[in-house]
Amino acid sequence: MYDALLFLSFGGPEGLDEVRPFLENVVRGRGVPPERLDAVEEHYKHFDGVSPINARNRELIAALRERTDLPVYFGNRNWHPLVEDTVAEMTRDGIRNALVFATSAYGGYSACRQYDDDIARARAAVAGAPTLTKLRHFFDHPLFVQANADAIRAVMIDGARVVFTAHSVPTAADAAAGVPAEGGHRYSRQVAEAARLVAGELGLAEYDVVWQSRSGPPQVPWLEPDVVDHIEALHEKGVEAVVVSPIGFVSDHVEVVWDLDNEAAEKAAELGMGFARAATAGPDPRFADMVVELMAEHLAEVPPRALGEVPSAGCTVDGAPCAVDCCLPAKRPAR
Repeated sequence: MYDALLFLSFGGPEGLDEVRPFLENVVRGRGVPPERLDAVEEHYKHFDGVSPINARNRELIAALRERTDLPVYFGNRNWHPLVEDTVAEMTRDGIRNALVFATSAYGGYSACRQYDDDIARARAAVAGAPTLTKLRHFFDHPLFVQANADAIRAVMIDGARVVFTAHSVPTAADAAAGVPAEGGHRYSRQVAEAARLVAGELGLAEYDVVWQSRSGPPQVPWLEPDVVDHIEALHEKGVEAVVVSPIGFVSDHVEVVWDLDNEAAEKAAELGMGFARAATAGPDPRFADMVVELMAEHLAEVPPRALGEVPSAGCTVDGAPCAVDCCLPAKRPAR
């Protein structure tokens, strides 16, 4: 049925001259103040303008090519190779029906529906584009859970509090993300469920779920607490060490490296706390195994595996969302 796999990701710059246009692509239409972009641009300068995400994605694509006979194409939402260009290449190559793996485990607007929008936009831009079918969420897949658990084990500090972190979103977007799923809050509920499953794998009775990398105007409420603020709160409670797991992210990129390896680590050092940061799941060989399993699952070659109790979403075809009102963007407040 399918003759290719499209690996669809967020994108990242690979040089200082690419940073500002990349950031402008990311926030286009969102009302993010220029001073916020200035601050994030400074973060990229510490890494010569190179995000690690593209290199990690290419490594994962290489691992997938070792595991599947299908050609694997690479496209991004915000930077080259842009998904529109990749879909045009696929069309020239005669691809007719492709599966799509999007590098987000969760629901929500940015994590899920925006990838549907990427697919629909790319197909609209290319005459004769192939059918594109996006695979399901994988936040509760056993291999994703095991990879994150072992990443924590690898850096665990005796007596440390484990803190799971994911990208913050506006609370209004999180509420909208669950329609029509029961109870709403699809994104934050799925992140919390993934954390619960990993904590269970580790035998942890206590742990925390916090957020990072908010970028919106200060008057708009976002998911809290922030990871740096939470480290301060733990210190006040007498916690002597923390291990941070970026469970909301598949790959390192500048937000992960800057917010955790710099800001969070520096705050812990300032407070005299032990600190370690677990790796993301993407480099673990089981992650590539999971992608291939999701493909086989979609083809009904293997039964689906999911450990969680929180509603997930199935595949989407040609950018059509799972449900009409699912994972809508938050409405911007009137000024």
